[in-house]
Parts: sequence; structure tokens; C-alpha cells
Amino acid sequence: MRLFHTSDWHLGQSLHGQERDFEHACFLDWLLGQLRLRQPDALLIAGDIFDTVNPPVKAQERLYDFIVQAHEQQPKLDIVMIAGNHDSGSRIELPAALMRRLRTHALGRVHWLDEGQLDAERLLIPLTNARGKVCAWCLALPFLRPAEVTGPQLGDDYLQGITQVHQQLIAAAQAKRKKDQALVAISHAHMAGGAVSEDSERSLIIGNAEALPARLFDKAISYVALGHLHKPQRVNREQRIRYSGSPIPLSFAEINYPHQVLEIELDGAELVSVEPRPIPRAVALQRIGPAPLGELLQQLADLPVVDLLDDPNRQSWLEVRVHLDEPQPDLRQQIESALQGKAVRLVRISAEYAGRDRQDEDEHPFVELSQLTPQDLFSRAWEQAYGNPVDEQALADFAQLLQDVQLEEAQP
Repeated sequence: MRLFHTSDWHLGQSLHGQERDFEHACFLDWLLGQLRLRQPDALLIAGDIFDTVNPPVKAQERLYDFIVQAHEQQPKLDIVMIAGNHDSGSRIELPAALMRRLRTHALGRVHWLDEGQLDAERLLIPLTNARGKVCAWCLALPFLRPAEVTGPQLGDDYLQGITQVHQQLIAAAQAKRKKDQALVAISHAHMAGGAVSEDSERSLIIGNAEALPARLFDKAISYVALGHLHKPQRVNREQRIRYSGSPIPLSFAEINYPHQVLEIELDGAELVSVEPRPIPRAVALQRIGPAPLGELLQQLADLPVVDLLDDPNRQSWLEVRVHLDEPQPDLRQQIESALQGKAVRLVRISAEYAGRDRQDEDEHPFVELSQLTPQDLFSRAWEQAYGNPVDEQALADFAQLLQDVQLEEAQP
């Protein structure tokens, strides 16, 4: 059996106010071509399909058009997609009944039966080969919010709640599988030891409960398709537990990340191979600097000019980093003037002031609002109001309130 593993599409994402729809369209066209070429039996999409809980209409159209096209060109392809922390679980599941007609299974939330018993049946998806034979069972684990795995019957321990979900689902899968059928998990989570992007991966849970141990995935599971971390990587150096990474760089911190879809080969329950399929970049990210203003302006002047025959949608996104001794009121104007007629699109200017006293810099730091998470803002407001760093209990309470608000906003 052959599987494709991808994640973290973040459809509808913008880069410092610039939409990425062209890049996503190029990726999805490329993926359709790979599906046609390699003919996998199943496509696993491991969460953060959208960038926000209320994605723009164009982003939703991209997803559903892709699913229809994939089904039309490969009618026996199974697609399993789960909600990530950026997604609304309810929205992901809303068209589930319709998508099942396209052999697409959309899982956004876990459900509980009486007395803390997981409704495991709806999370177990049969994966078939081209002849229609069930060769594997997919254990679908959408992002688990604290409100979904804690409560009167489940207890207040988030990690314990997640452990219960994994244990019950694996037990149900073990009972259902037949000889030579593989177990394949798809999950959106931050596993312990994973390398995190500097500024584009939203923290899942405040506190130390966020990173999950790899032991949650029993050795009986042949492959674990993970989403959330944007850098492709193995977990605990295990061949079978993988992050595919994002298909496009979602911030300048990811400028050097490789982008790929993983192709997995199974022989019965045995993992035979995991091969990356590199994704071509439709639009490059380019950084210039940090450098003094005069030197920087010269570097900008040396950039290639626009070729009228080239597609403007493929012009690089540009971040400029400049060293200054003092504020320059016309900084943006100077930079934009230097970029007139150049084959790049300026999206960010970062000014760094040399020679500033470190103590003054610490006391009066300048940070762009876009770089701060809700948790950062809460911590800063707390310290400003009370003069002390925020304590763990207050952080945990804020985390719960934030989750409640996000869940309420996520209702379609």
C-alpha cells in the first residue's frame, strides 16, 4: 500500500498582509500531478488545513476544488483530513457527509459516549488498495483541545486525557484489524523534541503540557503522520513517526526549510520506506541585510529589474533589515524608491538600532504587534499591572479562557 502524507497547508494565510493564494494554487496543482503520477492509495492531510477558524471563501474553494479534482482523476483514492489548532473542528466536519461521497473523511473533534468512553468507531477509517481490499486502518486524531479531553468524567489532567484518547483508540483499532492489516495514525500535535519555527507556529497550550511523548503511539502503529511543526522531521529519530512540514514557507523564519510530501510504502503491517517528494517553490522568500542604510540601498539598487515577460505573481517576497544609529523618518520612502522597477515585492522592513544601551533597550523594547501571541500580550499586561511575572495558574486560567473563546468563534 502507498500513502501520501502532507500537512499545514494554512490556506488563506497572508504574509505581512500579502495573500498567498497563488502559492497555494501552485502547490495544489503540483500535488494533483503527483497523485496522478505516483497513484497512492490514500492521502493523509494532518491538520492546519486553513490558517484561521474562519477562513476566506477563496481558501475554502481551494480545498474543496482540490478534493473534487483528486477524486475525479483517481476515484479509488481515500482522503483523510483532520483539524489542526488553526482550524475549526466544526467547520472541517460541516461538509463531511457530502465529502464521504468523494471518499474523503473529515474529522474535526473527538466525541465521548457514557462514562468516559471514547467514540472510537468514527475515528477509525478503513484504507483500501486499488482492488478495494482493506489494507490498513487509519486512526484519525484531530487536534485535542483541553475542553475535549478533560471534565467531570475524564479528570482535569490534560496529558492524562490525551493518553486516554490514544489508549482507547489504539485498543479499538487492534480489535478491528485483521492479519496483515497495518495501523496508520494521523495526528496534529506538538511532540516532545520537535524543532519549532520562530514565529509562525502558534503555541498549542500554555504551560508545560504542550509537548507530547512519542510513547503515546504504540509500536503496533506502522506509521504516524503528524502535523503542526512546519519543518520536516522525524520524532525521536524514528522512521515511522514523522512531520511532513508545510508546503510553503509561512514566515521568513522558514526561509531555509525544505518543503515536501512524504510517500510511504507499506507491505502488510511492515513499513518499507518513507521517501520525500520535494515541492517546488512558486515564490521565493528573500532577505537583504542586516546592513547600514547606505550599504543596504546599494544592495537594493543591484537587484534585477522587472522583466515584463515574467509573471508578477512569481516575484520574490522581500524582507529588508537595516542597521540605524537613529530613527529615519523617511526610511520606508528611501527603501521603496530604491526598489522602483525591481523584480521583488517588499513585505517587511526591520530596523535595528546600533549602539543603543542594552538596559534602555530592555526597558523600552520595540516589538511589532504581529510578532506577539495572545499569551505574550497577557503576560506583558500582567507584569505591567502587578509588577511581577505572571504565575503558572494565571497562565493556565488564561489558556482555558482563550480556548473557550476560540471554540465559540469556531462555530460556523
